[in-house]
Amino acid sequence: MFSPADFSDLPEFGAGHYTDPEALTGCTVFVARGDCAEGVTCAVDVRGGAPATRETDLLRPENMVQKANAVTIGGGSAFGLEAACGVMEELAEGGMGFALAGLHVPIVPAACLFDLPVGKPAWPDKAAGRAACRAALEFDGADLEQGVVGAGTGATVGKMGLPEQAMKSGFGWSGLRMGELVVLGCVAVNALGNVVAEDGSWLAGTRDAEGGVMNPLVAAAQAMAAGGAVASAADAEGGVKNTTLGVVLTNAKLSKAQATKVAQQAQDGYARAIKPVHTTSDGDTIFVMASGKVDALPDMVGIMAANAIEAAIRSAVRHAAL
Repeated sequence: MFSPADFSDLPEFGAGHYTDPEALTGCTVFVARGDCAEGVTCAVDVRGGAPATRETDLLRPENMVQKANAVTIGGGSAFGLEAACGVMEELAEGGMGFALAGLHVPIVPAACLFDLPVGKPAWPDKAAGRAACRAALEFDGADLEQGVVGAGTGATVGKMGLPEQAMKSGFGWSGLRMGELVVLGCVAVNALGNVVAEDGSWLAGTRDAEGGVMNPLVAAAQAMAAGGAVASAADAEGGVKNTTLGVVLTNAKLSKAQATKVAQQAQDGYARAIKPVHTTSDGDTIFVMASGKVDALPDMVGIMAANAIEAAIRSAVRHAAL
């Protein structure tokens, strides 16, 4: 029913990474450009108990702002939200955003994952946001790099056991087409839980003694038995925090309310591919950016978004393992 799609099918969007391979952090920016440079419909769904977000309240359907110019996802926890300021400045200098008092004010919602214990204690700053934004504006629609890049540079999965049992993860994407309708799902996978393969087996997550992947609930029980409740990486107080960040790009014509529902449906992709998911130590977030070029049933967009996000999660860990 669906055929594969890629970024060349959505030229109204650009995507770009900034990667710090030494500090193991980075950010990824998605920009509305070309004939959509004035902005696109944007919505968000935030789940889990530990989000680090910016400008998500204005995306609520009842609030005034109707369009966003870009979405930023990155590492660095709350510190990393600074990168979105660099994206704003880059876009404003290019005349993007709503005009006000002789200035341009771009709308740039953002979310960050917790990667501070990985590599050096660093985060993407304004300069990083600017660099990723420039890359997104100049993006030629070719294959966007996956793996240990951008927002997924410091990402790991399988943290319900001891910290050293976690496995490297990264950034991934997947796209679907049905006729003229195109939906792309992009994710930085930094989950507390394990990633599940298509056949239900463990694809990545908590390592066992032989280097394979074990049931995360068994790992948590073993970690607690070995050293008490604080021994587990899943411990909510001072432990390794997590968060999977997603962005759905589509050419569908959606209202803010419809895009919000699509973001909620897209979270099904998280639930299918990550176990457990949406925990108190995750800040799982999905943004939707809709350019409004194709009439479509919102539920069909949501179904495609969930499938694309599910596939993107698996792509992220597979590319990170290369």
